[in-house]
Amino acid sequence: MTDAALPAPAAPRRSNAVLAAFAGPCLPYAAVGLPLAVTLPAFYSQYVGLSLGAVGTAFLAVRLIDIFFDPVVGWGMDRTRSKWGPYRTWLTIGTPVLMLAVWAIFFVQPGAGFGYLFAWLLVLYLGFSITTLAQLAWGAVLAPEYDQRSRLYGWWQAANIVGVLIALFIPTLVMKLGLGTYEDGVRDMGWFILISLPLTLLVAVLIAPEPQTVKARPHGALKAWVALFRRQAVRKVLVCDLYLGIAPGITGALLFFYFESIKGFDRGQSQIFMVLYFVAGLIAAPFWSWLAVRLGKDRALQIASLAFAVLYAAVGFLPAGNFTVTAIGLFIAGLPYAAGLLLTRAMMADVADEVRLETGEDRMGLLFSLLSLTTKAGYAISVGTLIILGWVQYNQTPGAANSALALTTLQVLFLAVPTVLLVASALALKAYPLNAVRHAQVRAELAVRDAAAEVAA
Repeated sequence: MTDAALPAPAAPRRSNAVLAAFAGPCLPYAAVGLPLAVTLPAFYSQYVGLSLGAVGTAFLAVRLIDIFFDPVVGWGMDRTRSKWGPYRTWLTIGTPVLMLAVWAIFFVQPGAGFGYLFAWLLVLYLGFSITTLAQLAWGAVLAPEYDQRSRLYGWWQAANIVGVLIALFIPTLVMKLGLGTYEDGVRDMGWFILISLPLTLLVAVLIAPEPQTVKARPHGALKAWVALFRRQAVRKVLVCDLYLGIAPGITGALLFFYFESIKGFDRGQSQIFMVLYFVAGLIAAPFWSWLAVRLGKDRALQIASLAFAVLYAAVGFLPAGNFTVTAIGLFIAGLPYAAGLLLTRAMMADVADEVRLETGEDRMGLLFSLLSLTTKAGYAISVGTLIILGWVQYNQTPGAANSALALTTLQVLFLAVPTVLLVASALALKAYPLNAVRHAQVRAELAVRDAAAEVAA
C-alpha cells in the first residue's frame, strides 16, 4: 500500500473556545504541580519543621509509589464505557479527591510529622493522576488529526504555564502588598486551587465535547504493557520524556538554592527569575506547535531539546549579583521549556492510534499512563537531589556558610546534569518511525474499519 492509498478522514477543527475550555483545568493542575516540585519541599522544611532529608525522602517515596497509580488508572479508563464520555467521567471523579488532599497539604500546621506529609501526598498524587490522565486522553479523541494535536496540546501546555505563573505570583504578591508572609502566600495558592478546580471542570465538560469512538476490545493490562514496550515508537517517546522530566525537575527543586547560594540573590529575586523562565515558555509555546507542523513533531522536539541544553548551560556563566543580566538570561533559557510536554503528549496520542489499528485494542489510557509514569519518575528522581545535598551537608538557610564540596555539588546538580539529559532526550528520538504521512494512513484505515464495525452493529 502506498502512502497516498487512502485519504485521511476529515476531522472537525476545534474552535479556540473549545480548546480553551478543554485546557482550563490545567490552571489548577499546574498550580498543584509547581508547588510539588518547587514550593512545598521548602515549605515543609522551613515552615512545618521537617528536616530537608525527611522531606526529600517523603516526596521520593510517594512519587515512586505513585508510579503504580497511573497504570491502574489507565487500565480503568480503557475499560470504562459511558455515553457521557469515559474520560470526562474519570475527570469528574478525581476532582473531589484532589481537592481533599490540597486542603490537607496546603493548610498544614507547624509540627506535622513525616507520616502526615507521606499519607496526604499519597492522596494528592492519586487525585492528580486521575485528573491529569483523564484530561490527556480526552484531548487525544477531541483532536484526532496529526497537526491538530500539536495545536490542542499547545493550548494545553500554554494553560499549564499560565497556571504555573499564577502559582508563582500569589506568594510574591502577598508579600509585596503586605498581605502576609510567604507561608500565607502558600495557603493562598491552596485557595486558588480549591476554587478553580470545580469551576474549570464545569466549563470544560459543558463546552468541550468528548467524541465517541468505536471501542476496540479492552486489553489485558500486564500483557499490553509488555507489548507496548516492544514498540520502537513507544520506547523512544518514553525515554525522551523521562529525560525531559528529570532535567526541569532538578531545575525546579534547586533553583532557589542555586541563585541564593551561588549567585547571591534573595528569594524574591529568585522568584522573579522563575516567573520570567515560565513566561518565556508560554510565549514560545505556539512556535513549537508551528515548528511541529512544518518539520514533524519528533524533529521539532529534537531541535527544542538541543536548544534547551545550550541555553540552560549558559545560565552557569551569568554574572553573580547582576539582576538584569540574569533576568534576561533566564528568560532566554526558558524559551524551549514548553516544547517537551506538549510534543511528547501529541506524539503519544498518534502512537495510540497506530496501536489500535494494529492490535484491535484500545490502549489510549494505558499509553498515557506510561507517559505520566516516565514524567513522574523523572520528577521523583530529581527530588533525590535534595537527599544528595543533605549528604554533603548543604545548609539551605539564606546567607548560611557552606563548604566548597556542598557548593560544587549544588552547581553540578543544577547545571551539568540537566544539560546532559537534554542532549540525551534529543538523541533518544533518532529514527523515530511515526511521521505525519504514516499517521494519516493510520487514521484512514481506522476510519474504514470503524465504519464497517458500526454497520455490522
